[in-house]
Amino acid sequence: MTTKLKLINGAEGADVEVSEKAFGREFNEALVHQVVTAYMAAGRAGTKRQKSKAEVRGGGRKPFNQKGGGRARAGSIRSPIWVGGGRAFAARPRDYSQKVNKKMYRGAMQAMLSELARLDRLVVTESLALDAPKTKLLATKLKEFGLTNVLILVEAYDEKLDLASRNLPFVSVLPVTAVDPVSLMRHEKVLATIGAVRLLEEKLA
Repeated sequence: MTTKLKLINGAEGADVEVSEKAFGREFNEALVHQVVTAYMAAGRAGTKRQKSKAEVRGGGRKPFNQKGGGRARAGSIRSPIWVGGGRAFAARPRDYSQKVNKKMYRGAMQAMLSELARLDRLVVTESLALDAPKTKLLATKLKEFGLTNVLILVEAYDEKLDLASRNLPFVSVLPVTAVDPVSLMRHEKVLATIGAVRLLEEKLA
């Protein structure tokens, strides 16, 4: 079975037939949420490190007598309740990554692309080549398409396109090999070249 994507710069009513498996899957909110959460968690450094009472330098001697001073008893100036003391529950380096197998990741990408297609947020263009790496050239093309907040998917890294997009605050350019769940949900629209669509079909088949 096949589904159709709108060709934005073709003849009126022109569409591109694509695989039902990659672009016609039902939306699975729970799966998408799990994969997006895991992807974002994997980007966390997890390198936070604090010192506990046992690790802070000093505090080996009892600061004052237990009784007779009119103050609360204290055994160390490095107690967590003292300024300069160690943390009561000191943070330790940790790994935030969550396990997501290839089948789950592929399924989530299929569901997201399919939902974008159903909501008319995924459109296709025959090509998007620029004569020079100029922001104005790209901005003009996107204006013709009626796009402002958009993720552009191309077959391979295009230096001219990449340089031209850097000064456009709501425009990102990614090759198909670098696309991920978070980038798909950050923009109102996704504009893909026909070549990028075919690569996505192969990747998600």
